[in-house]
Amino acid sequence: MELSSAEAASTRFLGLTQRSVSEDLGCRRGEFSRKHYGSVELLISSDADGAIQRAGRFRVENGSAGENTDYTPGTWHRTDVHLENPEYHTRWYFKYFLGKVHQNYIGTDAEKNPFFLSVVLSDQNNQRVPQYHSILWRKTGTQKICLPYSPTKTLSVKSILSAMNLDKFEKSPREIFHPEIQKDLLVLEEQEGSVNFKFGVLYAKDGQLTDDEMFSNETGSENFQRFLHLLGDTITLKGWTGYRGGLDTKNDTTGTCSIYTVFQGHEIMYHVSTMLPYSRENKQQVERKRHIGNDIVTIVFQEGEESSPAFKPSMIRSHFTHIFALVRYNKQNDSYRLKIFSEESVPLFGPPLPSPPVFTNHQEFRDFVLVKLINGEKATLETPTFSQKRQRTLDMLIRSLYQDLMPDLHKNMLNRRSFSDVLPESPKSTRKKEEARQAEFVRLGQALKLKTTVKGDATANLATTSFCKKEPWESQSFCSNFPHEVVCADSWGQSLLVSTDAGILLIDDGQPSVQVFDKTLQIKQMHVLEALDLLIARTDKGKDSRLLVFRLSAVQKGIETKQMIRSKYDCRENKLERTKGCHLYAINTHHGSELRIVVAIRNKLLLVTKKHNPRNILTSSSLLSSESPVEEFQYIREICLSDPPVVMTLVDGPTGDSDNMICVAYRHQFDLVNESTGESYRLHHVETNKVNFVAAIDVYEDGEAGLLLCYNYVCQYRKVYPFNGGSPLIQPSAYDFHFSWNQVPYAVVCAFPYILAFTTDSIEIRLVVNGNLVHTAVVPELQLVASRSDIYFKATAAVSGSSDSSSKEMSSRSSPQTPTAYDMPECPLSSVEGEVPCKNLYKIPLSNLVGRSIERPLKSPLAPKVITTTTSSGIASLPVTHSLSLSRMEIKEIASRTRKELLGLLDEPIPKTESAQKQKKVPRRQSDPKQGAVRSTSSDRIISGSFESYSEGHHLSTSSDPDTLANREESSPSSYPFQLISLYDEDIIDLK
Repeated sequence: MELSSAEAASTRFLGLTQRSVSEDLGCRRGEFSRKHYGSVELLISSDADGAIQRAGRFRVENGSAGENTDYTPGTWHRTDVHLENPEYHTRWYFKYFLGKVHQNYIGTDAEKNPFFLSVVLSDQNNQRVPQYHSILWRKTGTQKICLPYSPTKTLSVKSILSAMNLDKFEKSPREIFHPEIQKDLLVLEEQEGSVNFKFGVLYAKDGQLTDDEMFSNETGSENFQRFLHLLGDTITLKGWTGYRGGLDTKNDTTGTCSIYTVFQGHEIMYHVSTMLPYSRENKQQVERKRHIGNDIVTIVFQEGEESSPAFKPSMIRSHFTHIFALVRYNKQNDSYRLKIFSEESVPLFGPPLPSPPVFTNHQEFRDFVLVKLINGEKATLETPTFSQKRQRTLDMLIRSLYQDLMPDLHKNMLNRRSFSDVLPESPKSTRKKEEARQAEFVRLGQALKLKTTVKGDATANLATTSFCKKEPWESQSFCSNFPHEVVCADSWGQSLLVSTDAGILLIDDGQPSVQVFDKTLQIKQMHVLEALDLLIARTDKGKDSRLLVFRLSAVQKGIETKQMIRSKYDCRENKLERTKGCHLYAINTHHGSELRIVVAIRNKLLLVTKKHNPRNILTSSSLLSSESPVEEFQYIREICLSDPPVVMTLVDGPTGDSDNMICVAYRHQFDLVNESTGESYRLHHVETNKVNFVAAIDVYEDGEAGLLLCYNYVCQYRKVYPFNGGSPLIQPSAYDFHFSWNQVPYAVVCAFPYILAFTTDSIEIRLVVNGNLVHTAVVPELQLVASRSDIYFKATAAVSGSSDSSSKEMSSRSSPQTPTAYDMPECPLSSVEGEVPCKNLYKIPLSNLVGRSIERPLKSPLAPKVITTTTSSGIASLPVTHSLSLSRMEIKEIASRTRKELLGLLDEPIPKTESAQKQKKVPRRQSDPKQGAVRSTSSDRIISGSFESYSEGHHLSTSSDPDTLANREESSPSSYPFQLISLYDEDIIDLK
């Protein structure tokens, strides 16, 4: 039933007067605490006589300390259970490069250290977003960045290396043409860590206080056996062909059976103490300690009541084990309690334990434990003990490969195009030779990719996590087919106030937009402050720019009574004095007692304040509407800077009395300015030739101020201490950290525990405490609209046009890199050949990201998840079913049969069609990766899916015969008796 205009206005008015949950959360979105991840303690173990045996410093996680613990078992206090740095987002060479046409370069830097550079033009998750993916291999590790693709601007190797802060060379990069280089670079990528894991499981009876006693248990209790069954399946070691985790699978020297599972594509082998060989003569049980003592992570299952002596990591004599997970079972309420011990040098890792750390849902407990332990082992590899060893290995491999390749490079004259375009046009005289080389390059890469997968060195299905539970960053459709260009916006209750090319509009979900100001008023920046009944806006540009202030109640009344739309000339009384020519302004985040505004006019800062009015805004709106809000603001002082600021943020001091600060960014530096004295202090200097300042975000860790400084690819956290004797203590501390984005963002939003980076075509989501990546959502033509409370963004909903026209469009396009038929990315259709893609507005509720009081139990992995895909008419839903995991022999059988199909060696050959004959003469179009794909919703099962979807829609080939290629392309998915899951299929953002 449609609402009348009066009812719609009344409903909209009610929505504006009700403060949203996000408005209340917005003021504390920058508050976070590392206490959620435990605290470091000195743990001491003693023998039966009380003598101290060993001691060690460990971070102990036992649920959030100091918080309300009056929860029933199983009630969740947090929902951020994610694998950090998941391989399907981080193993770029396997995902984007291997088996595709790409370029590899070799060179030495100014310190004569060799490096390798790999560049590929790929289609981002089949979302028609072509990008350059680049990997720089150095002895210190790998650096990965995405660069935008432009059909009119070529990209050189020098510009890519410059973006990676590598500008000086001892020897300029030269291209490597050997197809075998793919195998060597894959080995370099594998040094980042194994995709499979081995965890120790130690059984401890009640009262056992030494490792000799624990390792001497021959059998476990019934509760322990039930726990092992929860962790995985019992397998026979002899003849086992899967991941063995160092166990003997030929002669039963390490026991006859073990526990094994597959979790989100990772194979896990458990070293169970009661299943390893037991020796009555050897009290120390060396054979058991040899395996469990060399595991980075060990699970300790301890019997007994909570009051009985608890396990301590210092009880175990091991210099290798860095993480212990203590598990206790409560038979009364059938629940598990978890406690985590991490060696002090291990970086913080999630997920944080719920409060209390008690789990009644066993499947949820299993998922939480495995995610926690996998993240913990990855974090341990970043400790000095492991990182230094990895760096030495990487240095040795790179130098060895460099020495092997340099003689051959001197013989090959084609490497003279080292500083030309990244993917250049081949000369006509050598085009046939180059195409033959590329065909062999692709064939070898695809065969290597298949071999790596079958061998188990690559995860087979990692994108299943998001199909098991609702992710906090999932968006909601807010406004469909929004036709205007957005300049800026801010949320107002449940509505959105948007500055567009057609004027200022008020948009509400499901209701027609209302024009508040006409297009003569050009607002470039705005803040809607519901608590203060204020609308602050920066209008116009250049010398005519001003800062305007309005009463929300007056604007609201105009909407309700349908008054004449106001123009620029009706706002003369709303101009703040002395703000003419301003190009930027900022307000303080916590404005409960006092609103502070800093206005930048070229290189001058104007400080303006407004005292908080305690009167009830709603009941006195009629009185306040007659007052001018300009009169409530007072000018404080003017501060001069050396240059106009590009980024500006206000930082609240602990007392608010002469210790408030302003962070400004200009030239190559971030400075802190004392609001009271105007003195500036250097906070951070950027050591790069070109700086792109993104943001300076004020965050408050346990009440103490800090800043997230974002520029170029870097996000750096700096702790800011209060002013002491006139100067701030801004020296680096142990709390400081930094990380790099994969792509340069234009906006960054902090919503603890997440920090979100917005680029032109993706949202990169990381954790604030450690910078680890948790998800990358590909969103074509993305524009962040508002983020002060709820996050609103504008994006392309769907691209219309048939596959035929798309194929013609791509085959006829002449791009500077001349993509071959093996690696042609799909690009958006032009407005001439298809309809212009419509733009929708989407919303990510802030309460989903930072709402700590929201109790949302994790959904069971057995519950089916609905996968949504965008269509031209809307969002279509597709339920996904489950399947059991495939054994390694079944995968090999599938691979063998598929290889025969690709080579045309099956008993029933696939008939050729007329279109297949024609396709020999036309460049091949990338196959649809979604066709015939089957995804798993189980968190620990490898399932069958579309083998054609492997390598993102590119068929695995062991032959370059054009007839075989034509037959393969025209065959339907149903013609393949066996199908395998699409490897590394990224999660598509759920734009509902």
